[in-house]
Amino acid sequence: MPETVGVLSLQGDFERHLVALDRIGVPGREVRTVADLDECSRLIIPGGESTTLGILLRRCGLDQAIPERARAGMPIWGTCMGLILLAKEVEGSDQWTLGLLDVTVRRNAFGRQVYSFETDLTIRGLERPFHAVFIRAPIVTRLGVGVEPIAEHEGKVVAVRSGKMLGTAFHPELTEDSRVHELFLNL
Repeated sequence: MPETVGVLSLQGDFERHLVALDRIGVPGREVRTVADLDECSRLIIPGGESTTLGILLRRCGLDQAIPERARAGMPIWGTCMGLILLAKEVEGSDQWTLGLLDVTVRRNAFGRQVYSFETDLTIRGLERPFHAVFIRAPIVTRLGVGVEPIAEHEGKVVAVRSGKMLGTAFHPELTEDSRVHELFLNL
């Protein structure tokens, strides 16, 4: 039986990740409670609004349960907002984060939503370019020990990997290309 991948479903673009998982035949589960998380072997934290999600995580106890599962070895992937919440530090802000990924991020690094864009990226671990969708995307401005940059756009780090953690500033779930989801499943 395939493992179940949880998708944090309190706010944000969780439905498209569930569709992407279904497309590659991997069971996905909406995660809204600690009990939901306990049923999953991996977790995706989707795009959305990071300040709002931080508040919701603390209200339902996932602010403590997610780090506990990460310390126990659960692979976790953050896309856009999810990358911000995984980061140890948010540049120029005292915003609460899970602090699981030793990076500093800058929110909205490419500008407001009107400056959203799509581009082809070379991602380490993928044989051919990936068409990436950037919406109010962050960038990684500092890499901690053991954090590997796996994609850049115009000299800015937009995807990282560290152990069983993956962070992408873009939204792979908004494409029909499932290779980044598969990359996460192979961590």
